[in-house]
Amino acid sequence: MKKTFTIFIFILLAAVAAAAQTYSRAKLWDAEINELTAIDRKQTPPADAVLFVGSSSIRMWTNLRESFPRLPVINRGFGGSRLADVVYYFDRIVTPYAPKAIVLYAGDNDINDGIAPEKVLEDYRAFAALVRAKLPKARLFYIALKPSPSRWKLAEPMRRANELIKAEIAGRKRAKFVDVWSAMLDALGEPRPELFLDDKLHMNEQGYQIWRDILTPLLR
Repeated sequence: MKKTFTIFIFILLAAVAAAAQTYSRAKLWDAEINELTAIDRKQTPPADAVLFVGSSSIRMWTNLRESFPRLPVINRGFGGSRLADVVYYFDRIVTPYAPKAIVLYAGDNDINDGIAPEKVLEDYRAFAALVRAKLPKARLFYIALKPSPSRWKLAEPMRRANELIKAEIAGRKRAKFVDVWSAMLDALGEPRPELFLDDKLHMNEQGYQIWRDILTPLLR
């Protein structure tokens, strides 16, 4: 069993390496990633931290430390990113911190850019494979894609991506699917507008309060 698992990880990492060779979005993010890593030269990041990584819903969680006052946290979100972007920069914005837990939110922009839910699952697998290979003691929390009013027309592919990743995570001891989708819907099953900023995409404090309430007992 252990040998089979090792082979499986090797195949996944080979797939990640092949994808990295064809990565074409570095010009979009290199400057922002350089800014994020420059933070570490100004202040030493906390050890055994909870690392929050992903797209703008992570980047804009500006009061992360106040949200989790009992936990050492690091925010390495970069807005507009896809899951494949987070995978590509894994060794710059994840590996160096040796976090005890990783909270990932990515895939929202993927669906909006026309990427199929099955490809979102593939990229999640690539990220999870890197965690298991390079940070085997870390726990991984994947936050479900959120239901935002501005992208409600994409509800079905987003639900599908959530279902695929939830099934992928099921049964894994060190990974957890964090369902925020249900809590962000009203009685009619539609996005709650009071949880969002004027752009109807990014969350306000009420939205982050829901995420905080769901994550807190899990991270403890």
